[in-house]
Amino acid sequence: MSLSVKQLTVNYGTNTVLNQLCFNDLKPGQFTALLGPNAAGKSTLFKAIAGLLKIKNGEIHLNGSDVQRFSRTMRAKQIAYLPQSFYTSLALSVFESVLLALKQDSSWRVSAKDTQQVAQILTQLNITHLADKDVSELSGGQKQLVALARILVISPKVILLDEPTSALDLHHQLAMLSLIKELTQKRGIITIAALHDVNLAAKFCDHLILLDKGNIQAQGTPAHVLAMDLLGETYKVATSLEYSKRGEMYVDAQLIAAM
Repeated sequence: MSLSVKQLTVNYGTNTVLNQLCFNDLKPGQFTALLGPNAAGKSTLFKAIAGLLKIKNGEIHLNGSDVQRFSRTMRAKQIAYLPQSFYTSLALSVFESVLLALKQDSSWRVSAKDTQQVAQILTQLNITHLADKDVSELSGGQKQLVALARILVISPKVILLDEPTSALDLHHQLAMLSLIKELTQKRGIITIAALHDVNLAAKFCDHLILLDKGNIQAQGTPAHVLAMDLLGETYKVATSLEYSKRGEMYVDAQLIAAM
């Protein structure tokens, strides 16, 4: 199985947001970081892959099949998209919200297997203590975890995460990305996460895609992409790839002095 994008073009009116964008085949178990400054086109790319907006040209293939030929239901089951913020107007507990995601395209009769599946996901995400709480009463970080549970419970082939750590403190950022990496590998999921923190990408991801102004600037391993001068040019800073005492990569970034 693989996910690939070829010559993808997306317009908002007369403004071209993605311009003949292509990326190499992404494989099961691969955790990819989508990097790039604000307005680079990251969210637009995710929405295009998920089928949430119309594309002008291009192809999106999952395991060799054009996802644009999938039914809406099939595409949603195969490709799950988690936006930056999760909102719901329904008065549901966390358990009910995740159960609703599981049953939305099937019989509403709830089986013991269904409840066991939901309970297992909550346990994996360490949020069983929130099961009976109303989703609307949760913190931003807790809502992010619930949104992730709603995705994982349907067992998609592809997961698109738009800034999954934006509402989390450092401890929970590390915990969240550790869990996502573990589940990506164990379940054989193709996971792409849009991240602003290049050092989190260096720590957890095994593949990077650098996007700017609707075009992919570079893609490859963290050691390859993060060492490129192009990384600093894209973010308009000076960067150098360094290594910690434990041998872990990190990017040292400095503002470029004004001329």
